[in-house]
Amino acid sequence: MRKQDDFYAAINGTWEEQAEIPADKPRTGGFNDLSDAIEELMLATSDQWQAGENLPDDVVLRNFIKLHHLTTDQARRNEVGLAPVKDILQQISALNSFDEYTQNIARFEKLAWPNAMPFGIAPDFKDARTNVLWADALGTILPDTTYYEPGHEKGAELLAAYRETTLPILMKFGYTETEAQTLLDQNIALDARIAKYVLSNEENAEYAKLYHPYQWDQFKALVPNLPLADFMQEMIGSQPDQIIVPEERFWQNADQFYSEEAWPLLKAHLLIDAMLDYTSVLTDEMRIMGGAYGRIISGTPEPSSTKKAAYYLAAGPYSQALGLWYAQNKFSSDAKKDVELKVSTMIDVYKERLENNSWLAEQTRQKAIKKLDTIVAHIGYPNELPQRYYDKVIDENKSLFDNFQTLSEQSIQYEWAKWNQPVDRTEWHMPAHMVNAYYDPQQNQIVFPAAILQAPFYDLKQSSSANYGGIGAVIAHEISHAFDTNGASFDENGSLNNWWLPEDYAAFEERTQAVIDQFDGLESYGVKVNGKLTVSENVADLGGLSAALAAAKRDADFSAKSFFINWATIWRMKARPEFMQMMASVDVHGPAKLRVNVQVANFDEFFQTFDVEKEDQMWRDPAQRIQIW
Repeated sequence: MRKQDDFYAAINGTWEEQAEIPADKPRTGGFNDLSDAIEELMLATSDQWQAGENLPDDVVLRNFIKLHHLTTDQARRNEVGLAPVKDILQQISALNSFDEYTQNIARFEKLAWPNAMPFGIAPDFKDARTNVLWADALGTILPDTTYYEPGHEKGAELLAAYRETTLPILMKFGYTETEAQTLLDQNIALDARIAKYVLSNEENAEYAKLYHPYQWDQFKALVPNLPLADFMQEMIGSQPDQIIVPEERFWQNADQFYSEEAWPLLKAHLLIDAMLDYTSVLTDEMRIMGGAYGRIISGTPEPSSTKKAAYYLAAGPYSQALGLWYAQNKFSSDAKKDVELKVSTMIDVYKERLENNSWLAEQTRQKAIKKLDTIVAHIGYPNELPQRYYDKVIDENKSLFDNFQTLSEQSIQYEWAKWNQPVDRTEWHMPAHMVNAYYDPQQNQIVFPAAILQAPFYDLKQSSSANYGGIGAVIAHEISHAFDTNGASFDENGSLNNWWLPEDYAAFEERTQAVIDQFDGLESYGVKVNGKLTVSENVADLGGLSAALAAAKRDADFSAKSFFINWATIWRMKARPEFMQMMASVDVHGPAKLRVNVQVANFDEFFQTFDVEKEDQMWRDPAQRIQIW
């Protein structure tokens, strides 16, 4: 394939022909290759720890090792069997009315049992330094509300798959086939009600539109059947002044879910949730059965091995501690310093581009620069673990289930204790051994875990231009999120605040609409891309490439060829069609191939470097090439 006709395929085609997707995964590629290598390292290391070799001194990791002993002890797990969850099922089954349910919701919440109370504590959009109460919604069985629309070719098929994979789980817990089918009928009926009112993924992707503050009494009036005052008294010890309600439609129709009429459906929902939620901590047979529906959605042929599953189950509660171990052992101080310099350079380049921006008024431009100057960057790994990690003490005399029950109760206590407290702006939202990066609009922070700071994204041995086409563009991508269709609504303190002149925001919307139009309706894996769902990430890609290219040009050895080729390389991916079709409806990121081909065609330098002419398939008329930041 010629670079002038399909740049992505020309760079990645040979790799794609030879690449094999692991049988227990839905995709492989640039990010996934690194993740798989880290997985191998962590599995080998934890094997050594299991054998008592090279044990870490860290007290938190010692508790991870204890939990890992329990997750790998299949004989003991089989001996315990399903009994712990049967106890929970008995208590839910004993609820004979909606009123009896409401009397137990706080107890169930404290025990981290299914209770259909979708409340959470998170930063206030208007005051990003304080944690407040949010009202979310119950989740749907299918990946998105669009799957419930008449004629959706996958909707009925996946609901049938859900029924088919869940039925044997219910029967394992002692329900007859008739009883199990009835429970499934009721849960699917409740699910249909939920799907009518909850937000779609496209709606959820527009953060600023999710902010609907209600006075507490005003919100309680929406749900008169629930004793919310009593529930909150139990959970936070008082009554909140207000609650943020992103899922307004759900709560405005609360009697569809929380009423005596709906109780049989809700009860079935709680019972099935209890059976499905705990499959991973019971026997390995139940773990495999519990993952069957997810594997059908993603097209993944095989479950993870028993060994991998045991590692990941134990690793979950200790992710940050394991990430810290990884970074301190595998991420050099030289690399950390170099990446810190790159971040500083990218911010400097971004500032220069903002200062020279031709479509913003001076007032708006200065506000944007102020926000840029306030961005906090975290590189490699956090300085310390959150204190709660030291409270995760494992008792090896107790069963795996009982230890997870304790961990779950601790997690619930921690979450509710955040209410009305200052936001911890030091805590990372992903561990250092995760191959990813993020921008947090409410903390105005960019975070780059150690795991992504390696080839092909970044390597001290790679050329500067290649590094800018890799990690440089990723860094600038995250900076660009501060000025994407979501980040643009938040100020330098992370609070929802319109800092734009109206005419400037109109000009911004005109440009972002052009990005939507570039992607919307393009074919990928047999489905069409949703330009609106993916706009924030596409705007960030465009800004990231623009700023990274400008930074790369500062170096004497600049090579546009190396820059663009590495951009294409980091996005190489081979995936299962079922997975990509599902991701098209749920993922705010566009397909990898389009993130390469659509974006590079916005740059004159691409056409000059690779001699792309009008008759070539990669050609885009100069008037259609978009630049925002």
